[in-house]
Amino acid sequence: MAFNIVLLEPEIPANTGNIGRTCVATGARLHLIEPLGFRLGEKELKRAGMDYWSQLDVTTYIDYEDFLRRNPGAAPWMATTKAPRVYTEAAFEPDCYIMFGKESAGIPEELLLKNQERAIRIPMIGDTRSLNLSNSVAIVLYEALRQNHFPGMKLEGHLTRYDWA
Repeated sequence: MAFNIVLLEPEIPANTGNIGRTCVATGARLHLIEPLGFRLGEKELKRAGMDYWSQLDVTTYIDYEDFLRRNPGAAPWMATTKAPRVYTEAAFEPDCYIMFGKESAGIPEELLLKNQERAIRIPMIGDTRSLNLSNSVAIVLYEALRQNHFPGMKLEGHLTRYDWA
């Protein structure tokens, strides 16, 4: 079982690098839908993903239609500030897809309307426009993992020089 994080036209390489690192740490696959606001070889992308980028299961697509064609049956949850329901109300099934839009504009409203039953949001106070993309991915992905009992993940940590008493 592996969750799928889908970034629709991401613009900031550091965000995508951070998201890639989160995907490696959780066993999630990363799907990047072009156009990208950067080249995959950029230093900022690699720096944010650190030495984990080579371990990342990442696929790129020329557009959203290419993504759907190559992932038949994919029905992504669409994370957006415009959604009528909260991400904790979603029932994240194993191997599901969770989509996030580009930093400057999010997921296009036409696409949200076609998929409104799968549109979810992270609650925020007041007029805050949005959270950072990599933070949003981590919040929603970890909720999906929690709902599925953190499959294959280490659930306890170990001290380096001491033992937990």
